[in-house]
Amino acid sequence: MTSPELAEEVLDDLGLLRARDPRGLLPAVAGAGAQVRETARLTEEAALDRVTGGGRPRGLIVVARREGAVAASVLRALLGPSSPVTVEVVPGPALPVWAGPSDIAVMATRTGAGTYAVGPAYEAARRGVSLVGIGADDAPLRSVCSAARAPYVALPRSRVQHTTLWSLLTPMLRLATDLRLLPDGVADPEAVATALDEIAQECGPTRESFVNPAKTLALELLDALPVIAAEGPLAGAAAGRIADQLATLAGLPVTGFRLPDQRVAACAVLGGPLAPQDGDDFFRDRADDAGRRMRLLTIRDSDAGGHDGAGEREPRSAAEAMQQVLRTAATHGVPVSGLAEHGDPDRYPRLPRLARQLAVADFSAVYLALALDRERAAGS
Repeated sequence: MTSPELAEEVLDDLGLLRARDPRGLLPAVAGAGAQVRETARLTEEAALDRVTGGGRPRGLIVVARREGAVAASVLRALLGPSSPVTVEVVPGPALPVWAGPSDIAVMATRTGAGTYAVGPAYEAARRGVSLVGIGADDAPLRSVCSAARAPYVALPRSRVQHTTLWSLLTPMLRLATDLRLLPDGVADPEAVATALDEIAQECGPTRESFVNPAKTLALELLDALPVIAAEGPLAGAAAGRIADQLATLAGLPVTGFRLPDQRVAACAVLGGPLAPQDGDDFFRDRADDAGRRMRLLTIRDSDAGGHDGAGEREPRSAAEAMQQVLRTAATHGVPVSGLAEHGDPDRYPRLPRLARQLAVADFSAVYLALALDRERAAGS
């Protein structure tokens, strides 16, 4: 296992970071704000009114995997349970049997070349389902959309794998706004881009570890077994993204719990056999400890809502459940890392606040991968 001292030296050495990052993950993550602005412009050029002009659909079908599926989960959480339109996320290559002319199908993929997206696009056009494509320029998916006279958001081929969440989410948010499923201003791309730019300044590679929230979190996760507690459905969507990034980039297994419905399981794990044993000195030197120790990673959403009305469950709000989880962690000596809780997060609207948390997590996952030298090893 890489020592924290060695890892910190790596993270504060710009030359070594560049050498260990052959795909350019760090510059791509740092450019997330610019990615949002560029994708918003490309979405405008795609003329979504060709599908939104017909009014509100019965359902939105998002055919996507990994980052595209996370983007759809974020959209579904923002719409909430009172949405008049269902949002169905499917991995492809088949469309749901009920899809028809009263629905809109969104094919969301970085490359625009996967059979899981191209096949359903042909099927959607054949069934008369309104089609929206998101993918690389000059990709097979664009040809299908062109033949169907459907809008296509053509992404630059310079997009880097594992860093295209906002390229896939931005068009979905614009689609939902144009369909009047989201109020104006809720998904303002400029507000999101500004929040991402701020995190890029705070968490960029030139900022040293002791003043860099993302590098600090990467060092905390270096010898940890992360347990994520997500406050509500929107935080739960973010938790899925963070777990996938930590697993894919850093090879780190992550357990996640969405509150309040998984509070009991979260508390049981934090107080279970992997928790520090009685009498464990939290402040001792742990350099010689073997194995990984649990660390609670919290994702907060102050707009997650109050009581859900389910009288048989206590507590009935995500915030109350989070407090119980935090108390359990404190009781059993499990250290806690709050995601993007530096500064004053409540001064941001809900979506930019989520963007900050996702950006810090993306930076941390990349830093952890570079500290372990996984990227250079994967490219060899």
